[in-house]
Amino acid sequence: MSGAQRTGGTTAGTGGGLRRRIVVVGDTLLDVDVSGTSERLSPDAPVPVVDVRTDDRRAGGAGLVATMLVRDGHDVTLVTVLSDDDRADEIRALLPDVRVVAGPSGAPTPVKTRVRVVDHALVRIDEGCATPPVPETTAEMTAALEGADAIVVADYGRGVAASAGLRDALTAAARTTPVVWDPHPKGAAPVVGTAVVTPNTSEARRYTDVAGEGVPFATDAAAALVDTWGVDAVAVTMGDRGALVASRRPAADGGAGSGALDSRFVPAPSVTAGDPCGAGDRLAAGVAIALAEGADVTEAVEAGVLAASEYLAAGGVTALFADDGPAPVAVPGVDRDALRVVHEVRSAGGTVVATGGCFDLLHAGHARTLSAARALGDCLVVCLNSDDSVRALKGPERPIMSQDDRVELLLALDCVDAVVVFDEHTPDEALRRFRPDVWAKGGDYAASELPEAATLAEWGGRVVTVPFHPGRSTTRLAAALAAVG
Repeated sequence: MSGAQRTGGTTAGTGGGLRRRIVVVGDTLLDVDVSGTSERLSPDAPVPVVDVRTDDRRAGGAGLVATMLVRDGHDVTLVTVLSDDDRADEIRALLPDVRVVAGPSGAPTPVKTRVRVVDHALVRIDEGCATPPVPETTAEMTAALEGADAIVVADYGRGVAASAGLRDALTAAARTTPVVWDPHPKGAAPVVGTAVVTPNTSEARRYTDVAGEGVPFATDAAAALVDTWGVDAVAVTMGDRGALVASRRPAADGGAGSGALDSRFVPAPSVTAGDPCGAGDRLAAGVAIALAEGADVTEAVEAGVLAASEYLAAGGVTALFADDGPAPVAVPGVDRDALRVVHEVRSAGGTVVATGGCFDLLHAGHARTLSAARALGDCLVVCLNSDDSVRALKGPERPIMSQDDRVELLLALDCVDAVVVFDEHTPDEALRRFRPDVWAKGGDYAASELPEAATLAEWGGRVVTVPFHPGRSTTRLAAALAAVG
């Protein structure tokens, strides 16, 4: 926020927390999802015939961002423009819990209809989506920005973010309120002082002449755009890889940024995702909420990346508008990732290897055992004792590291492809979920003596022991560290 202090209001939330007052600014569309089955071709042309099962309608564009924030429990105002046609009335009806402040659009309501057969997109039909003239800003639209805890600009390239009066108001608001700007290739540049801009990789290419790929490209593009736009930070999003954040360092006197830039990579949790529709909106909304709650830029982008990952893992926009809402999904979802890895390896004709243990304080013995296990096949899934399981096995003082930290350390090893956490004394139930071809265990005993041998025999799996490295143990390492301390 260029060193400024945020000044917005908050109200008590229904869950005992704080409901933030968020203003969403941008273009609103009508989104229609038609879904069905197709088992035949049309007799008059070689095209599939879709038997429609569902016809779901929702507010899209900035309207989708507003819906997400309302469902998060916040007080939301949508500043937009709407036509005077029936579809605009339908959009208003689809936003019953959002305060809609709309000027005249001067164009028909745009409609985007996606036709899907089961889980596959077949075609998208756009109506009224030609770029309209830049709309006029009304006094009510600019007044709606006052008192916000955060502002999200959801630019869909239809002119709202380009309106001169609204841009002046956003520039003034950015001095005291965090503004998050989700840009569009055909849209307007963010206003000076914007807290965070969230272009995806293709949008960053559109706005810069930076060459390259991956993280190096994102690093250079984000830094270039911070200077080009005069904003505090740019987070170039890279799909399931995460985001690269370039931000101005705070000045020593606590004023505006010093001009020097920090670059941080924010990795995304690995999730199994289908339809990506709305992921960018979910990320921008998550960043705005975190900024409103006092997070710094990197923390806010981390929150936004996590929110987008959880949204995709829960089923995306389809689940968001289900009657009972999206099912909560913990991310990272290590068990789900293991099933995905196993499926991919099996589909390619590979061998799935698993091993298990507490892995409390990773040491060289663990690393050697895991590396040897991975060499037995085409992927390695680690069955990890949960915190409760470790306590039951080793006493109340263990584990030394939490299961989340142990999962993260294991996944950082090149030889580990996925982790499954289990609560029982043995991993038998976890093994039955993905049925590895090989169970590998380090030790100085025979494979037939391993308790998992009977479980692997249920589906014809093999049990193998890998070299044991004496003198290396978590207990001995913990004792040595305690002595040093």
